Amino acid sequence: MSDPVIFVLGLLFLLQTKHLFADFYLQTPRMLRDRGRYLHMGRVQHAGLHGGASLVAMVLMGVPMGLALLVAIIEWVVHFHIDWAKGRWSDLTGHGPDQAGYWRAFGVDQALHQWTYLVMVWAVLP
Repeated sequence: MSDPVIFVLGLLFLLQTKHLFADFYLQTPRMLRDRGRYLHMGRVQHAGLHGGASLVAMVLMGVPMGLALLVAIIEWVVHFHIDWAKGRWSDLTGHGPDQAGYWRAFGVDQALHQWTYLVMVWAVLP
């Protein structure tokens, strides 16, 4: 894509749309259980869903396959750890949706994911 502004906005749009669906519509009960446990297959699958969908978004925007695959794998690892940290924090604090601490943790989690997308777009700029 020749216009970098269109590239950045287009890829961010696709990544944020992917995030909406992967985080809020496509999570299975397995993905939602035991969020604070480190070695958790549901989280591996959830982060893999994010990485796979990001790979598709990047390829659709013309990012070379090798670079897109590398960035998607890194996102998988980063997403896994962001979600694990939030799950661990939630287990330690016991905050529920009726408490401000829950929403602060939720906000930090979502901000970290969005900042990850900014780094990803920067990494694949043509």
